[in-house]
Amino acid sequence: MKLIKATHFIIISTFLLISPITAFKVVLSSPNATLGDGHDHDHGEYLEESNQWKNYFENLSGCAFGDEAQGLARLKQYFHHFGYIDDHDEKLMNFSDVFDSALQSALKTYQTNFNLPPSGAIDAATLSQILRPRCGVPDIINGSSTMNSGKPTNHNSLHSTAHFSFFPGQPRWAPFQQSLTYAFFPGNNLTDPIKAVFRRAFSRWAAVTPLTFSEADSYPEADMKIGFFVGDHGDGEPFDGVLGTLAHAFSPPDGRFHLDGAEEWAVDGVGGVDLESVAVHEIGHLLGLGHSSVEEAIMFPTISSRRRKVELARDDVEGIQVLYGENPRGGAAVPAAPTTQERERSSDESGGGRLRGGRRWGFWGGIVGVGVFILL
Repeated sequence: MKLIKATHFIIISTFLLISPITAFKVVLSSPNATLGDGHDHDHGEYLEESNQWKNYFENLSGCAFGDEAQGLARLKQYFHHFGYIDDHDEKLMNFSDVFDSALQSALKTYQTNFNLPPSGAIDAATLSQILRPRCGVPDIINGSSTMNSGKPTNHNSLHSTAHFSFFPGQPRWAPFQQSLTYAFFPGNNLTDPIKAVFRRAFSRWAAVTPLTFSEADSYPEADMKIGFFVGDHGDGEPFDGVLGTLAHAFSPPDGRFHLDGAEEWAVDGVGGVDLESVAVHEIGHLLGLGHSSVEEAIMFPTISSRRRKVELARDDVEGIQVLYGENPRGGAAVPAAPTTQERERSSDESGGGRLRGGRRWGFWGGIVGVGVFILL
């Protein structure tokens, strides 16, 4: 009996040692930190069944002005949150399930910003875009800042079209603040592999600006404060659960960067939502960039599930250099993503109990497990 138990222990240990880190959920210490049911879900099932917006809006395809359908009130709330319906219109219509002129106008603006035909109706392409997970920062803020579609520029003497935008008043970090610090909310207890994702994300912006970024020991004293939270976490921008809004960040010099702790975050683009892609985007907000209507740009508001997008596009670079100028160092190197072996070694050293193991090595894990079993 003791031999059987020991054999089982060795087999299980072998599986754990060779499983790379692919996705994780953060263990939060706050009282409202509920992080799902604790079971290991199939990633495809997780992404397909957990999209709350799909439950609210999927029956709205084909709706147009004058229609009445359940879910239109929630769609108006969606557009109000992201700036397409202002507070004045909200009071006029009281968010009913009637497709009125305010919703039609919001749809046309939304379609223009997302490069869709501005029909003012909910066609299939528009609905598909609405259902994508996205950043929680509004596209239009106080009615005065919007995604810029088709703004001409003469950057580097080349005629082109810029689509980047800024927050109202064009806030930025002061010229004397070239070396910025960031820190992680202590209650998250993030492991080194997760922190490395953010370090790479910051380096992408450092490569094209005079700015440098370093991790600080003190969370309260850091310029930028990063944390994973769930639901209402005290900043007036509550998270809505799995998918929906993924994260949000505040304009300079506020420095707050919050991610939804209910998400299943991926550290290498496999399963869940790619953490580095979202981090690079939100850091753009921390530096003063608004959303862009260029779909290839980092600052595009939405990201498709399972997609990894971490390279700055020309639109991102042009926008950030309007605020801070070019990198006088001639371009800093962006650290490469860790290899599978490095991720395994880091997780073993740091105790990766908060990281949910992937399935890609299940087959080879089985082979090794069976081999150990036979040897014993």
